[in-house]
Amino acid sequence: MPRPGRMIIEKWNMGMMDFIRKGGSAKERKPAGEKGPDDLVKACDTTGFMADVIEASRRVTVIVDLWAPWCGPCRTLGPMLEKLVRQFGGTVRMVKINVDENQKLAAQLGVSSIPAVFAFKNGALVDGFVGALPESQIKAFLSRVAGRRGTSAIDQVLADAKDARAQNDFKKAKALYQEVLEQDTANAAALAGVMECLIAQGDAGAAKEMLTQLPADLCAKPEILAIKTQLELAATAATGQSLLALQQEVDYDPANHQARHDLAMACYAAGNAQKAVDELLEIVRRDRSWNDDGARRQLVKLFEAFGPTDPLTVQSRRKLSSIMFS
Repeated sequence: MPRPGRMIIEKWNMGMMDFIRKGGSAKERKPAGEKGPDDLVKACDTTGFMADVIEASRRVTVIVDLWAPWCGPCRTLGPMLEKLVRQFGGTVRMVKINVDENQKLAAQLGVSSIPAVFAFKNGALVDGFVGALPESQIKAFLSRVAGRRGTSAIDQVLADAKDARAQNDFKKAKALYQEVLEQDTANAAALAGVMECLIAQGDAGAAKEMLTQLPADLCAKPEILAIKTQLELAATAATGQSLLALQQEVDYDPANHQARHDLAMACYAAGNAQKAVDELLEIVRRDRSWNDDGARRQLVKLFEAFGPTDPLTVQSRRKLSSIMFS
């Protein structure tokens, strides 16, 4: 991300010293504008800068968002930054400054391009960036400037929910995911988590209904795509024969690729993902072209359902590549 170098930071801090000398004082402060309901995000002007930024940053990191109504990227960045600041549960605060209404302050601080975002700690500028950035980079910036305590409150709840799921406590996990959704209704990880819990509790129908109600942009998120693929795979899993009967068919005729494919999908439906992958890899090893590359395509769907960073995905992709290019 574009970040100010040391010389720019020094220039800002020298400019701030000059600003103070020229009369920027908390004692002369006037109301700066609207505040958020929790006071984590507020509008500020030249008069309030000393109290809302410099003095406040001695207690908690203060993020300054310099923007203007005519600036398109500002309208994208501002709401996203505000949402993420609120997720950090008070470990950072945000001040918004309209440069059109505070031109002297912007000039005094050397702002030449917007949106510009800066972090203040202990009364000094310590970091920042210019231009609109993706949400992931903004979150990384906030984590960095907030310090050791700067883990997003929502990220912590999501981690707790993941732990609960790992312990098969799906009721607790679902409640935690719903807690996240109360604060961020479009959180893809929480939405996917709720649906995963529903599936694990045997209510795939409710998960499918929930999926159909999501807007297209959310359905394109990797977490939601993984759930969609899980539901599709579950629907196509073999149900007419037992695992034992399918295993016996494969043992009797190892070249019966349809039976092995059905065994793989039955294993997946039963929760044995490792064996499902192994059986499909065996089909690819024996006959790459079977069913118009069907085994490899089914493997790709499984990888999508597991997620790109899942250890089984990583390990199995490596095995698949070894088979395909041997």
